[in-house]
Amino acid sequence: MTSATKDPLLQPYQLKHLMLKNRVMSTSHEPAYSEDGMPKERYRLYHAEKAKGGMALTMTAGSAIVSRDSPAAFGNLHLYDDAIVPWLAELADACHEHDCKVMIQITHLGRRTGWNKADWLPVLSASRVREPAHRAFPKTAEDWDIERIVRDYASAAQRCQAAGLDGFEFEAYGHLIDGFWSPATNHRDDDFGGSLENRLRFTDMVLDAVRAAVGKDFVVGIRMVADEDFAAGLSKEEGIEIARRLANSGKVDFLNIIRGSIESDAALSRVIPVTGMRSSPHLDFAGEVRAATKFPTFHAARIQDVATARHAIASGKLDMVGMTRAHIADPHIMRKVMEGREHEIRPCVGATYCLDRIYEGGEALCIHNAATGREATIPHVIGRTDGALKRIVVVGAGPAGLEAARVAAERGHTVTVLEAASQAGGQIRLAAQNPRRKELIGIVDWRLAELERLGVDIRYDSWAESQDVLDLEPDVVIVATGGIPQNPPLEAGDELVTSSWDILSGAVKAAENVLLYDDNGGHQGMGAAELIANQGARLELVSPERFFAPEMGGLNHVPYMAAFHAKGVTITINTRLRSVRRDGNQLVATLGSDFAEGWQATRLVDQVVVEHGTAPLDELYLTLKPLSANTGAVDYERLIAGGDIFPHRNPAGSFILYRIGDAVASRNIHAAIYDGVRFGLRT
Repeated sequence: MTSATKDPLLQPYQLKHLMLKNRVMSTSHEPAYSEDGMPKERYRLYHAEKAKGGMALTMTAGSAIVSRDSPAAFGNLHLYDDAIVPWLAELADACHEHDCKVMIQITHLGRRTGWNKADWLPVLSASRVREPAHRAFPKTAEDWDIERIVRDYASAAQRCQAAGLDGFEFEAYGHLIDGFWSPATNHRDDDFGGSLENRLRFTDMVLDAVRAAVGKDFVVGIRMVADEDFAAGLSKEEGIEIARRLANSGKVDFLNIIRGSIESDAALSRVIPVTGMRSSPHLDFAGEVRAATKFPTFHAARIQDVATARHAIASGKLDMVGMTRAHIADPHIMRKVMEGREHEIRPCVGATYCLDRIYEGGEALCIHNAATGREATIPHVIGRTDGALKRIVVVGAGPAGLEAARVAAERGHTVTVLEAASQAGGQIRLAAQNPRRKELIGIVDWRLAELERLGVDIRYDSWAESQDVLDLEPDVVIVATGGIPQNPPLEAGDELVTSSWDILSGAVKAAENVLLYDDNGGHQGMGAAELIANQGARLELVSPERFFAPEMGGLNHVPYMAAFHAKGVTITINTRLRSVRRDGNQLVATLGSDFAEGWQATRLVDQVVVEHGTAPLDELYLTLKPLSANTGAVDYERLIAGGDIFPHRNPAGSFILYRIGDAVASRNIHAAIYDGVRFGLRT
């Protein structure tokens, strides 16, 4: 391992008057933890945890908005409001306690929002070019719009300074500033269009106003697109020229480089790749910009592991390396590096559950770190219990069971895990059978390594009956047996359909002509469909939803859709599978509609595959329930508010019993892991 004194990541970096203690940062992003547009307790604790974890610089907001006619698109902070100053000051103080510098990203979203939000003011941009992702038709910014937005930027910059932040960066990719730069979005014929000098005029006005407002000593940077990477967009040549001009202007102190476009899900996924896509795809390009400008250069884009980050610094491609999603998975990366515990870093597996939730209107949550965003109630470092030590039996080594075992062992309890299969992982191992999503196995591997470190006894090939559990004389039994695939409600033909699990596991190969019916709407059905398509089958994907896979966000939608288009998959929505019957060697699938009574259609196919979630494997739980002290009951009010969550309902019971994950009901990986940790902390 690299020694601390020579590790490139641990070298300090001088940025103007700021001394950054190492080379790792979290770039600006919006976790949608704000309340009324303010970064209150949840927001503060999220960033403070990363500061506690050892990073040198955390950038908040993605992005904080400077004007009222830039309404929040995904929980953005309201930097146009003076009320934000004390909240930002609290956040800055909390991070400064750990010698972590704090900056913020500021913007006018331009066309990247909707007119029917907040105050219902019209969206604007450099020209009347619609952004596909948010669908608003912008008006062309007028002279008075430009003048007032320039003033708004200056006022917002003063609020950053008043809050005691260490600096800020402008957002210039997909927003208003670079909307003026790009030939794709700037069709103006006035002083703000045409030549590169004209297209930079608005930027120059903003920079001049901001420097007049905060002075020359405050740190100001820009996160900028230096190549939109499509024919009509900003070219690499012009992008690097803009970077040179900004670097030589004396008005900015660093460049944070991005490549690509974010106007659609497909384009965004190339900027922010998901699992199965290239790691660090734009690192070399960022290095080119640094070489061309000889100016402080930051960058982040799926740099999810320490080795890649270390290479980025050691090779001189970057001055500061952003590991943003990686810190959502593990905010203590740098502390573990400094302590020689890199092998204990919880990996980012690229699932991008975090961002997909934001773009679908939720808040950022890591697929396998349930503490992120819940720092007020769930610690990232599990402490030893100050209560009695217990013998805990966990039945099932899927994500829920592994997490429950990890938490219990960290708390000092003696833990035995009984797993029916020969390997741990449950449905994660099934999902990882899709080659594109094999990184998901990192969720399992990390927990197995942690359980080995903690001395947990895992017994494989153990189909646990009630007596097997009782023989271990447990104080607590945690049933994490997961579920089994179930069919959707059919009028006939249950015995004729194939489950998505059979396809994903490889137990059943795709036939020549397949209909896949998915009324679960998540990765399970989509993963099976992708495997079927890649096996060369003719496939029709049928969904009762008005758009398919509603439980999955836009970034993860992209690679599935790419495969479906490449393989000629037919997609049918607003349609239900009613029944299946045999016709010789083939199957007749009868389809129906929720919208037109009596409507039906049929398909003659070789195979019908169905995805309808799981039914809980609850036989063991139901057998143990009358023997337990709490008869399986959980006090949900106390689970949320505090107190003993297991009511004593059976005086003869010798152990506490509860079930988690899909052993309760069909849900997802995050729900399973959240169950494991929040129940485990109260056990």
